[in-house]
Amino acid sequence: MSTTVPSILRKAVDGERLTPEEGVALFDCDLPALGRAADAVCRRLHPEPYRTYNIDRNINYTNICAAVCDFCAFYRKSNDADAYVLPREVIYQKIEETIALGGDQTLMQGGMHPTLKLEWYEDLLRDLKTRYPKFNLHAFSPPEIWHFHKINKLPLREVLRRLKDAGLGSLPGGGGEILVDRVRKAMTVNKCLTDEWLEVHRVWHELGGKSTCTMMFGHIETLAERIETLERLRQLQDETGGFTAFICWTFQPDHTAMADVPPAGAYEYLKTQAIARLYLDNIPNIQSSWVTQGLKIGQLALFFGANDMGSLMIEENVVAKAGTVHYLTLEQIKNAIREAGYLPRQRNVFYELIDAAPAKLEEQAVSC
Repeated sequence: MSTTVPSILRKAVDGERLTPEEGVALFDCDLPALGRAADAVCRRLHPEPYRTYNIDRNINYTNICAAVCDFCAFYRKSNDADAYVLPREVIYQKIEETIALGGDQTLMQGGMHPTLKLEWYEDLLRDLKTRYPKFNLHAFSPPEIWHFHKINKLPLREVLRRLKDAGLGSLPGGGGEILVDRVRKAMTVNKCLTDEWLEVHRVWHELGGKSTCTMMFGHIETLAERIETLERLRQLQDETGGFTAFICWTFQPDHTAMADVPPAGAYEYLKTQAIARLYLDNIPNIQSSWVTQGLKIGQLALFFGANDMGSLMIEENVVAKAGTVHYLTLEQIKNAIREAGYLPRQRNVFYELIDAAPAKLEEQAVSC
């Protein structure tokens, strides 16, 4: 380990802000030391004796997309045989199944459909909010929102305000990948660039909304570009305070145009998540990505900076199309949290606890 790395770790654990150069230097740190530091920061930010999860469902209302992303196995063009836009009745059924399982929201995303107008999305939101008034619609990634803004020739603020008025409850962080234009231009066509992705979140936060942020790594980016992504997120959070959580995962190359890229493994995932916890000093929550990593690594992520096991995710289609399919039951998620020494608690997208409190909460977190 570099002689400077221990001092960087101490600095982060003590709550001091890391520089981009220090963030890059941490990739030379051994994994156990990174994990200990990230866990210390996580426990400082979250001394409570529980770790959280939520219950929701991914509803991909369409797979038709005007963009071309080399890393995506999900999207289709309008004339493809398996292109679709879900009928309302199918969406109703999916939401009702989610509610029956104790879920409180859907993560609703699709492709950047070339012909659907803003009124179509407003009508969809109003319909769903009228039918399911207590059910949160965590919907439309920043690339989709930017696409709505462009094809409707309307100001971004007006698009977001209209969607919010129609029932949009919170904004997901999808389509972030790496927030560096070199990378985005190399992997995608007809998709928003870095400043545009950030501007969608900025305006949403200015309208009083909350959102999550993400990073998909392990493809053509450099380590410095991973840190640049974290830096851009940290800067926006300083400005708006609107991000509730950060989620990162490794690129899944199978069945994509980038299938020749060697997949990043669990070591790289845990290291990057730990560094994110140390670097993102102003984003309160880090979610584990068991969906791409599986149960055991997803559980181990609770010792590498994550305070949340993410979602039961009743349905997931995008990562599954790339050949990565990990499914957990609610009891498996709860047991993973218990085995890590914490109480499992259900939360919503705003990280408010929504389950009944256990009969007895320990006065402090269990030491593992």
